[in-house]
Amino acid sequence: MNILVVGSGGREHALCWRLAQSDNCRKLYCAPGNAGIEECAELVDIGVDNIDALTKFAKDNDIDLVVIGPEIPLVLGLADRLKDSGIAAFGPSQVAAQLEGSKGFMKDLCARYGVPSAGYGRFTDIAAAKTFIDKNNLPIVIKADGLAAGKGVIIAQTKDEAYTAVNDMLTGNAFGAAGQSLVIEEFLDGDEISFFALSDGKDVIPFGSAQDHKRAGDNDTGLNTGGMGAISPAPQMTDELQKKIMERLIIPVIDGMARENIPFVGVLFAGIMMVKGEPILLEFNTRFGDPECQTLMMRLASDPLDILQACATGTLAQIKDTIRWREEPAVCIVMAARGYPGSYDKNTVISGISQADTTPQTKVFHAGTARDKDGKILSIGGRVLGITSFADSITTTRARAYEAAAKIDWPEGFYRSDIGVRAERYKTG
Repeated sequence: MNILVVGSGGREHALCWRLAQSDNCRKLYCAPGNAGIEECAELVDIGVDNIDALTKFAKDNDIDLVVIGPEIPLVLGLADRLKDSGIAAFGPSQVAAQLEGSKGFMKDLCARYGVPSAGYGRFTDIAAAKTFIDKNNLPIVIKADGLAAGKGVIIAQTKDEAYTAVNDMLTGNAFGAAGQSLVIEEFLDGDEISFFALSDGKDVIPFGSAQDHKRAGDNDTGLNTGGMGAISPAPQMTDELQKKIMERLIIPVIDGMARENIPFVGVLFAGIMMVKGEPILLEFNTRFGDPECQTLMMRLASDPLDILQACATGTLAQIKDTIRWREEPAVCIVMAARGYPGSYDKNTVISGISQADTTPQTKVFHAGTARDKDGKILSIGGRVLGITSFADSITTTRARAYEAAAKIDWPEGFYRSDIGVRAERYKTG
């Protein structure tokens, strides 16, 4: 098969790395890719939001399957355009992608089908939003309805903070059009889990779990980020909990969308809060998480191409019982540019990646990287590398990943030193 992966982050590097290992992969492209992805795929200089050019490339190059990594092309309708052109796509339609593209759409859908989630209200009027805040407990969560690059969530500790967030969003000052409609939710406290399920529009199966580390600093301090590291599986995950999540959170949504004639195809990523031992939905995403995907691809023992193709072509039932996982846990440590998630320098030189890659059972996935004319690796983003390892225990896995990270020479970068510590403590009681 000829395959096109859309995206340029660590998630897409991990997907390309595994897809390239498939016996059924004839030719692998990635648009636009990064300096690491070029080792396993041919890079195509097309942005993820250029739906016309991506569709034309897929038609002109006899692409059999397009794997859509980030949320932007999904919300813009890339999967629909490809389907109209007779090309299989792993990813939901534009309407189905509203599960991530619109917080209000997601909350209303969950309410219709009895999916347990935080109490909420939807608002476009400032006065009505403030009245809702007055009637509810603090802290309270203010969310921009649309896509805001992972930054459209404010946990307000006081009424003044909540009022300011509402004013900033609904006037368009904070997140532009994404914030001109908002969702206000009750605050849930507990342990978070990232849970993944695959669907072909009819059937749905679990596809692993992870635990992300969102804060920039050790011990979960500092600003929220897109993710500073992940472990898989989530330490709390058991067969019983997986069954609860599927029956209460995942299957009702997939079945409900099918009944409403908006079948969901692709990966459904549930952000879950464990409250008093029970799973409560925080949000849905319609793509693999980053850095969670890096840990999932490290643990996946089956051919990912067979799995993604089955989702895209409605044949998941034929292969769902063949999917196998490594028993060993995986850890991903994100190296980011100093200053992230605030302002940071770009085009700083990174060396030592090839040495880190020699660490046993370890792969360095690139995210915000490019290569200069002399072949040197440069940082061009906030989150830049994802050092990912697996081993027979969480303790050994952590040690291996940090051993690899220490081999990378990048003075302008930083990483947390405690990725996986919570899981280690959980396993040891």
